[in-house]
Amino acid sequence: MANITFQGTPIQTLGNLPAIGSKAPDFKLTNSDLNDLSLKDFEGKKKILNIVPSLDTGVCAASAQKFNALIEKNPDTVVLTISKDLPFAQSRFCSAKDIKNIVTLSSMRTNDFAKDYQVEMTTGPLAGLLSRAIVVLDKDNTVLYTEQVPEIGQEPNYKNALKAVGIN
Repeated sequence: MANITFQGTPIQTLGNLPAIGSKAPDFKLTNSDLNDLSLKDFEGKKKILNIVPSLDTGVCAASAQKFNALIEKNPDTVVLTISKDLPFAQSRFCSAKDIKNIVTLSSMRTNDFAKDYQVEMTTGPLAGLLSRAIVVLDKDNTVLYTEQVPEIGQEPNYKNALKAVGIN
């Protein structure tokens, strides 16, 4: 299990992120139209999985907004911001913040994503939510880069995530 912190207090996740060089586990997550999507729906694109506890928090909102701006001119890469937020809330957030360059996905129908990617927080006040993490995949869904953010209140390393897909 990964040991991370929430406001300095130790918490744990189910385990460790997928290994670099491994094939990413497939998933079924729900988009804003209530359609279930999988990795196949993003075939031929590099993928940055921006995994967050909730878009209703400042740091999660900041990461979605930052990736939205950074990815704008890179059509061969898609940023998937994944949380347990309902698609309705994700859609409202994107509309309010004028976010058009990322795809929000919800794990509302199943906990498989949290288990397969080992990102469910199992202790602490946010237990049951997804931890803040980045998983970068190439066009064939091979894991290129991962980051389990060590403190929930900390933003991910955008530069390293973008570098992994060839964006400087």
